[in-house]
Amino acid sequence: MEKKPFVTLEQVQELVKTYPTPFHLYDEKAIRENARRVKEAFSWNPGFKEYFAVKATPTPRLLQILHEEGFGCDCSSYTELQMSRACGITGHEIMFSSNVTPDEDFKLASDLDAIINFDDITHLDYYDRVGEWKETMSCRYNPGGDFVLENEIMDTPQEAKYGMTREQLSQAFRIMKDKGVKHFGIHAFLASNTVANEYYPALARILFQTAVELQKETGVHIAFINLSGGVGIPYKPWQEPNDIFAIGEGVRRAFEEVLVPAGMSDISIFTEMGRYILGPYGALIAKCIHHKHTHKEYAGLDACAANLMRPAMYGAYHHITVLGKEDALRDRTYDVTGGLCENNDKFAVDRNLPRIDIGDYVYIHDTGAHGFSMGYNYNGKLRSAEVLLREDGSSELIRRAETPKDYFATFDFTHLFDDVE
Repeated sequence: MEKKPFVTLEQVQELVKTYPTPFHLYDEKAIRENARRVKEAFSWNPGFKEYFAVKATPTPRLLQILHEEGFGCDCSSYTELQMSRACGITGHEIMFSSNVTPDEDFKLASDLDAIINFDDITHLDYYDRVGEWKETMSCRYNPGGDFVLENEIMDTPQEAKYGMTREQLSQAFRIMKDKGVKHFGIHAFLASNTVANEYYPALARILFQTAVELQKETGVHIAFINLSGGVGIPYKPWQEPNDIFAIGEGVRRAFEEVLVPAGMSDISIFTEMGRYILGPYGALIAKCIHHKHTHKEYAGLDACAANLMRPAMYGAYHHITVLGKEDALRDRTYDVTGGLCENNDKFAVDRNLPRIDIGDYVYIHDTGAHGFSMGYNYNGKLRSAEVLLREDGSSELIRRAETPKDYFATFDFTHLFDDVE
């Protein structure tokens, strides 16, 4: 699959007059179009709802856009709940999936009437002290073992800290039923960033069969199955993208084969995608500010791992386009680096690219999810702005860049940095 930027060099040259690099840029038109494709792919299920994973891109303007498209929020912390509330997203528009959860998080989720998804059976007693039992609540399931798809191990749930065992799930449903819960959900996340149309259907079949068993064992009404996230994107240009319509159809077939014969056709399908919803529709825009010629050739950017951690943390591949040189011969080999005092602060290693000149603008693909959100302030680096490319071609600042004053804000009681701007 050819990787193409959603902006031209000329557009970026105009943007940087207002927003200095580096900054994350998002494509509103493509985001809305993708949201509509997701809804269409699951339109066979009347209760379908996507709860966007706020952790992927916790930016209010983007949450508002997705809410306008009918999406809710998947929250995992107190501040994510606060952000959702600030965006006007409350009640059953929020799915709260958390682990090692503090009192205040459970209490706020309860106060907002969010659908609470319990990660562990011990959380039931814990929640009983701080929250109100609701008519609709959920539990997270971990079947253990390896998750295998077409004889390939996709991930190892047995190593994951999330979710309850099958026995605990049944026990939890009985306890919750006694507490007055009337409508139950089952949630599971068994593999991350899958580029395989078969993942959701295979996961759905496991959860559908589990739902049938649990209904027989406990007599509860199972209202929804939450397939969570895990639907990935093709970071590498030689990968084929997921087909959301094939995925939706695969889930539908499993639904018809497992739930309908069991008389459970009223179950709603929920998803919590982050990467698939926004990943390809964000980019990190940076400028080359240094060259280094030693044992290797280095192109140094004004961005660093503080702006995009995935390559440094996971060795993840992000495609790079040198704007204005899209069709140029990739006849140079570079390590593309940032300025942190860490040798892993590299966006690419031994990457074949066109000649990168000082002042060239670089477009780092697929940063729309788990890009800005994983940023940090090591070396005192300041986090960048976020900019929205609107449908009409205009731009909107949706998060300003940090300043030194922001960095020193938690020392305000010392008055040491009162004169810092």
